[in-house]
Amino acid sequence: MTTMPRTLKFARPFTSSGAPARRRSRPLGRAAAVLAVTGGLVLAGCGSDDSTATESGATGSGATAAPSASVAPSTTAAAGSESSMAPSGTGDAMAPAGMAFGPGCAAVPANGAGSFAGMAADPAATAASNNPALSTLVSAVQEAGLVDTLNGPGPFTIFAPTNDAFDALPTATRDMVLGDPELLGQVLTYHVVAGSSLDAEALGSAGTETSVEGGALEFGADGTTVNGSDVVCSDVTTANATVHIIDQVLVPPDLAAQLSGASASGAGTSTSR
Repeated sequence: MTTMPRTLKFARPFTSSGAPARRRSRPLGRAAAVLAVTGGLVLAGCGSDDSTATESGATGSGATAAPSASVAPSTTAAAGSESSMAPSGTGDAMAPAGMAFGPGCAAVPANGAGSFAGMAADPAATAASNNPALSTLVSAVQEAGLVDTLNGPGPFTIFAPTNDAFDALPTATRDMVLGDPELLGQVLTYHVVAGSSLDAEALGSAGTETSVEGGALEFGADGTTVNGSDVVCSDVTTANATVHIIDQVLVPPDLAAQLSGASASGAGTSTSR
């Protein structure tokens, strides 16, 4: 997708706990700055409740060569830039604890920047840029001006829709979302939980979390579904986040009616239940 550099709007700021400060959308630039600062505060000052989940996410997927916690996030990817993105390694649904698992993990390269070990060395946006299966998401993140934010200190839990997930959206819905930076920012931030890096086990235990957008995300008992959508590759570790690759684009409840009105068919979308 062609990058469209422009001044964009962010969906919502949130507090140091990761919960949104208000339910209405705010300018993207201001909220992105709040998100980046909040991530830093959470990383420095979180208590024991979030630290356990963060430590779990930090080691969740780079089984063969995960970098130490001192690895600094890469700053090579900037908002609106054309950075290369990708996932990594190999994995399967029977992978032991501490490794990425799920049927979609088999498509991850065994070596290089797109491998699990390679992604563990980079922050989320840069790691995603090395994954061809996430190229639509990467373009959307650039379009919304969220590259620097998602490459910030975190910690984050991110649900990353595949290219196929975007393709499954009704054409009118997809065009509406990708063509409106403010709306796109709301949809993308609904896929992010700030202040903690949660693996599948932690998601299943939590049951629900509040997204940066402000809407609730609900998880299955084993943490391998979100709002009823399947996680095809769980527990992918990056330097600042735990990423779960999903097979559908999640639609915030507040936007469901608006987006369903863009098309007679709502196939390929998932809203919180």
